[in-house]
Amino acid sequence: MSDAEKVTLEEVRRVAELANLELTADEEPRMQRDLNAILDHIAQLNELNTADVPPMAQVSEVLGDHTEACVAALRQDALRSSLDRAVVMANAPETDQTFFKVPKVIER
Repeated sequence: MSDAEKVTLEEVRRVAELANLELTADEEPRMQRDLNAILDHIAQLNELNTADVPPMAQVSEVLGDHTEACVAALRQDALRSSLDRAVVMANAPETDQTFFKVPKVIER
């Protein structure tokens, strides 16, 4: 990656602001280094020739045959009844009988 494509400290600060992160003065250059390392790695991956690699829609295609390990890792997608709302709401600390009430945690 060229120097012109590198993430600047100003961009790190803007991304941190958008992510609602408070980075210290020591953390900003480390974050800049980490982001640039990630982008360098992606640039390396982009150099790979993937012309003969078919697109993959599901990870299960990689698993191939349904071995014991595969079957144990993946459950059947079956319809099951859900929890009774009244029972769940009875155990909640605060509710309007339809939804849980929680305190606001993000302030701007």
